[in-house]
Amino acid sequence: MTWNWQKPDWPNFRWDRARLEPAEKQFLVSGGVFIGTVRHLGKDERDQLSVEAMSTEAVTTSEIEGEILDRASVQSSLRKQLGIATEERRVRPAERGIAEMMVDVYRSFAEPLSEETLFRWHRMVMSGSHNLRDVGRYRTGAEPMQVVSGSVDEPKVHFEAPSRVPSEMKRFIAWFGRTAPGREEPLPALTRAGIAHMYFESIHPFEDGNGRIGRAIAEKALAQSLGQPTLTALAATILARRKSYYEALEAANKENEITRWLMWFAGVAIEAQRRTIALVEFLIDKTKLLDRLKGQLNARQEKALLRMFREVRIPTEADQDSGLIPITIPN
Repeated sequence: MTWNWQKPDWPNFRWDRARLEPAEKQFLVSGGVFIGTVRHLGKDERDQLSVEAMSTEAVTTSEIEGEILDRASVQSSLRKQLGIATEERRVRPAERGIAEMMVDVYRSFAEPLSEETLFRWHRMVMSGSHNLRDVGRYRTGAEPMQVVSGSVDEPKVHFEAPSRVPSEMKRFIAWFGRTAPGREEPLPALTRAGIAHMYFESIHPFEDGNGRIGRAIAEKALAQSLGQPTLTALAATILARRKSYYEALEAANKENEITRWLMWFAGVAIEAQRRTIALVEFLIDKTKLLDRLKGQLNARQEKALLRMFREVRIPTEADQDSGLIPITIPN
């Protein structure tokens, strides 16, 4: 098997730009809708949006890799880092670490990507891990980095990453910089984010945590294209399509013609954007409902209602396909 990085044209990716144009336009239009809608939120609602969106991403990006985190602990850690009043809660290193990375991605979206950033994210993601040799640095093992499944006796190799990590990452970081908005070779939002994720995963520079960091890089690329944090529910939407996600990545790791991968990624990103906009609309509707009920609820009823609102999760299209029932908030 010859992998994409072994091809003579690596990493000169090719794709059909015309096929991506409708999705790129839709993403930018919806991005404007998101920005405009968020302006209707008060400070409390904006704080809730940030915590809800980032905690969903933290929990789901970890679940994609098979790690189940406590959502309440992640939210508690997020509130503390964002300076929002919160109760004292014991938080495990895994929950605290992924929450720290989400806040760092949120706050530093406009900054250039660097090795220092990636190493910082890796230390955060690997908080509490004691079985890794290389934490906060690129992998150094002599054995080939392979993505495998199946039994020990008959493993199936889905991908093998290059061993020349430092030079490949230097080239990747330079590519990410020059394709940013306003730079030498700017790329459209979805195209750049999709390539960035696939390109990073092809190098697989870390001993562990590559998927979580690769999705954070995609989020950073989308935010830079819109000029502000997107809070896009990217990982949550990928989780709902985990099987096709791995299949699409595996196919993209074999060739440097990546139109199919970019079309798949664009569809997921647009659905994730819709999910985030639905959450913003829910928060606006919640505020309207509370305003209408002002003076009609006692303290206990209001506390119960607010608790119910905190537990509401906006379903994705994938949720509806799987039979989950959407929650409707009265006008």
